[in-house]
Amino acid sequence: MSDAVVSTSREGSIATILMNRPQALNALSPGVLARLSDAVQEVAQDDDVQGIIVTGAGRAFVAGADIEHLRSLDRAGGQVFAEAGQRAFDGIESLPKPVVAAVNGFALGGGCELAMACHVRVASTTARFGQPEVKLGLIPGFGGTQRLPRLIGRGLATDLTISARMIDATEALRIGLVSEVVKPDQLLARAREVLEVILANGPAAVAGSLQVIRDGMDTDQASGLALEAGHFARLCGTDEMLEGTSAFLEKREAKFR
Repeated sequence: MSDAVVSTSREGSIATILMNRPQALNALSPGVLARLSDAVQEVAQDDDVQGIIVTGAGRAFVAGADIEHLRSLDRAGGQVFAEAGQRAFDGIESLPKPVVAAVNGFALGGGCELAMACHVRVASTTARFGQPEVKLGLIPGFGGTQRLPRLIGRGLATDLTISARMIDATEALRIGLVSEVVKPDQLLARAREVLEVILANGPAAVAGSLQVIRDGMDTDQASGLALEAGHFARLCGTDEMLEGTSAFLEKREAKFR
């Protein structure tokens, strides 16, 4: 699939989804969103895949939506396009397998929204982030108005959204938009290392943590605590929990299935 606008590859238990339209800075069109959704479903259904990296080809992660397509949209078309992008990114965020965004360059508009849909973000020093939609007479449509405030707080998210200001990787790290920043030639290796640390833990526990964090953000704290207690209880007594606790007591590495 190396010639596709979105390509997938696998090394061991880690799959890489590559946004592969470098001549257009990996811009998102309806066709690209459809291929992205297909790629996500492909790795989600592959039992040999335990973790996923999302990155971009060339000098962009994803530089935003395809502007020519945006120009063609009327109100009905805009609704369809926004919902397609939201479905694609919700599909990533709701995966029970951990997803790390390796942000290699421009992550603007839909690109920033794609990175935020991933569970962890590692950035290259060349990465740039922003929600510049207001410069086009639009607002973010693929989740930016919802995920950005949840990640960095309402005040900063409002500033970035209505100013259309672009920030570098250092500022993204400072405000909590990314977890760490590395040199460009270290990015993919570091993203893989991050995943390998996660994958050394209990897979059902990781999946449960992802689900409770996601679902709990959309409710009040009391309801979130109830979700947490329920998932905690479901893991008690499982083979995974027994292996993890036994390994700790026996001072050895756990061997999860």
